Parts: sequence; C-alpha cells; structure tokens
Amino acid sequence: MMGHRFFLIHRLPGRTGRCRSDGHTLIEVATVVLVLAILACAAIPRLNFGAVRGAKIEAVVARLATDLRRTRAAALAGAARNPDGFVLALSGDDPCRNYQIVDRRSRAVLATGEIPPEVRCRGGRRFQFGPLGNLLNGSDTHLRLETEGRAYLLEIVPATGAVEWRRCDERE
Repeated sequence: MMGHRFFLIHRLPGRTGRCRSDGHTLIEVATVVLVLAILACAAIPRLNFGAVRGAKIEAVVARLATDLRRTRAAALAGAARNPDGFVLALSGDDPCRNYQIVDRRSRAVLATGEIPPEVRCRGGRRFQFGPLGNLLNGSDTHLRLETEGRAYLLEIVPATGAVEWRRCDERE
C-alpha cells in the first residue's frame, strides 16, 4: 500500500544500511519549476496577440455571414406562409453590439447574436430578405467590421441575396 509520501525509499535486498530513492527531492522539483517559469517569461512576449485578435474578428465575421445566410434561408423556407420575409437587424448605439433575426410578419425573434466590444461595425443595420431570397427594397447591402489592424467587408448581392465576405484594406 502506497502512502502519501513525496518520495519512497526502498532497502536493497541483502544489504543493510544502503537505501535507494525512487522519487525526486523537493529541490529537484523546485529547480524544474523555476526553469520552466524562466522559459515561459521569455516566450510570452514573443506571442503574436495580433493574430489572436485577428482570429477573433474573423470568427465574428464568419458567424454574422452565417446568420445572414440563415435569415435568407428562413425567408426561402417560409415563403408560402410568410410573403413578408425575414430581417437581420443590428441594434445598439454606434458601434452596434447585438443583432436579431426577426420574422417580418409575426415579429417573432428567430435568433439573436452579439458583437464583441472590440469589434466596430459600420454601414448597414437592416438586411431584409424576401420570399425569393433576394434583398428587399430599402435593405442595406454592406457591413464593415473592424478591429485593431484588420477590417472585413460583408456584402449581400441584392438580386440573389448571396452573402460574401472578404478581408479589406483599412483605407477602403
């Protein structure tokens, strides 16, 4: 039965007074932890946090594009019972923080989403899809999402409702 000891000492058979250690001493463990801490301190400043932020905004853009496609798909699927279609509406002061997918006829909310505070959005706020999957008149067609060092443009083709997104230059 093994006890709760940090290291174990076994007597070698046939020899008296000689011991063998099967564990590590506290000093050995502390030395390893100290070396790992020094290596971590040297590695952390080299991490590319810009890439982490870039991946985060790309995930937000992809999720918003997926929800725009979901809004279009809901308009197509519900065309027989709902000729008014569906809308994805951004809300919140500039910059927008939330959005909802809403049935234009019943005003029922199909889904909601959030935009993180570090992501700024400019451009369209209402994307209304009709029963044929196209954008309705008066609907916005562009949305620009930005964070420090990266910008993306979401575009909806009015005639078909196709949703596309791409990374763009900050000056565009």
